[in-house]
Amino acid sequence: MKWLMIPLVALAVAAPALAADTAAPDFDPHRLSAEVRTLSSDAFEGRGPDTPGETKTVAWLIEQMKAAGLQPGGAVVDGQRTWTQSVPLARFEITGTPRFTLTVDGRDQPLTQGGEIAVRPSMDGSRKVDIEHAPLVFVGYGVKAPERHWDDFKGVDLHGKVAVVLVNDPDYETGKGDFGGKAMTYYGRWTYKYEEAARQGALGMLVIHETAPASYGWATVRNSNTNVQFDIVRDDPKAAHPQLEGWIQRDLAVAMFKRAGLDFEALKKQAQTRAFRPVTLKGESFSAHYDVAVGHITSHNVVGRVEGSTHPDETVIYSAHWDHLGIGAPDAKGDRIYNGAVDNATGTAALIELGRAFAHGPRPQRSVVFLAVTAEEKGLLGSEYYASHPLYPLDRTVAVINTDALDPGGVARNFSISGTAKLGLLDDLVAVAKKHGQYFTPDPHPEAGGFFRSDHFSFAKRGVPALSFESGNDLVDGGKAAGEAQAKAYTREHYHQPSDEWQAGWSFAGMAHDLGVLHDLGAQLADSREWPNWSADSEFRAIRDRSAAERR
Repeated sequence: MKWLMIPLVALAVAAPALAADTAAPDFDPHRLSAEVRTLSSDAFEGRGPDTPGETKTVAWLIEQMKAAGLQPGGAVVDGQRTWTQSVPLARFEITGTPRFTLTVDGRDQPLTQGGEIAVRPSMDGSRKVDIEHAPLVFVGYGVKAPERHWDDFKGVDLHGKVAVVLVNDPDYETGKGDFGGKAMTYYGRWTYKYEEAARQGALGMLVIHETAPASYGWATVRNSNTNVQFDIVRDDPKAAHPQLEGWIQRDLAVAMFKRAGLDFEALKKQAQTRAFRPVTLKGESFSAHYDVAVGHITSHNVVGRVEGSTHPDETVIYSAHWDHLGIGAPDAKGDRIYNGAVDNATGTAALIELGRAFAHGPRPQRSVVFLAVTAEEKGLLGSEYYASHPLYPLDRTVAVINTDALDPGGVARNFSISGTAKLGLLDDLVAVAKKHGQYFTPDPHPEAGGFFRSDHFSFAKRGVPALSFESGNDLVDGGKAAGEAQAKAYTREHYHQPSDEWQAGWSFAGMAHDLGVLHDLGAQLADSREWPNWSADSEFRAIRDRSAAERR
């Protein structure tokens, strides 16, 4: 889940509805509440892929889609459509207690997993990691971007070494430069940084965590990285992953730099310029010892469909991820179940109710697919698999409308989307929302890199017009001040923590209103000959245009 604007606490009484000039169906807040409450209950064990929680979740989703009136939209088996798409994944887990040591001038400092450091199980195929006294090299933001004439590595040999890197990209601190200003580019994502570390031949990479540029606290880093990890099955995993992938706390990094005779803040400023050159942390080395259990599992996307009446081979997709973090480290209260009520039982409930509206409404001209994907929390893996193995051709997929962590509280006067993107699909959404009395607000925190953190990105990078809807922050009750304060509280106290649980005080009035907007957007697309596209200067436009002949 990669949107963080939802309120921590919302009114039990629905806020007044906004004016609407629309024939959208009514969405029942009570039904939405009941679905979120069920899906995020302890009985579903946090909905971790490859767990009993997945089995129960998939069965529940199929049951709900059937009851909503949808038809199976998954893989074809023995000539019949099924409800699921199998998603083969590689599974990685650290076994036993890992040992990490920072050595400074011959003296060892043990580091605690989840404390000063958070290391993911190796995903390069290694079953045993024995790194002994690897040199540490600071490589700035870890960016190699030829089109921006930017290279943080400048020929440094990282073989046998561990790279230390800043989170986000070089423009974050100043808001000015070649990387979109405050708006994060893909170069700012930790996924890119690990990929680049592998391309550079590094033994490992440690990302320095800072709350503001990461857009979340250390608890999120710890809870997201120290448990079981998954990846798509790769022919050459070493091409995408260094052996060691992890994060370290900022205080540890500052101390490491100081003991090497370096000034952390001064080097950070240097790293914001093209002139930066890699710096070795002299007299310091890093050791890591742990075993990794490697296996393969099959998870599942769940797919419902309403077949189009006149253009059934053209598809509008609504998507949401059903998974969360499962059972993990206990919080201060001893709770180990990461229920994921907001993230993303809300989006999954939205998918079901949008499906119900289409199934019981006028039959659309184009087909409409309702795609509940797995393993978003492990790196958008379910949507990545679908987009690389589409059940319905991407060149005839009209658009993807993603719902991830919707606001379960009161009505907002506005809405947003994750990240910054310019595309005709957003223009359509803005026009439809206006009829529902809502205005568009650009992502208030583009530095968080939201565009790259939800399942629509798996489609966007393949050229399909796609966006992830975000509930607004200009609340009818409380305005923007209340919306922003509540969003920050959610991020700090609940995001990727066991406390992300259903609350009786949630009215779901805002979510019900927003679903009317999303329904009308999809219905407009499904009953037209429109093919939205990216703006002329978008990096995704050329990819889409290459398949234009398929849409005539």
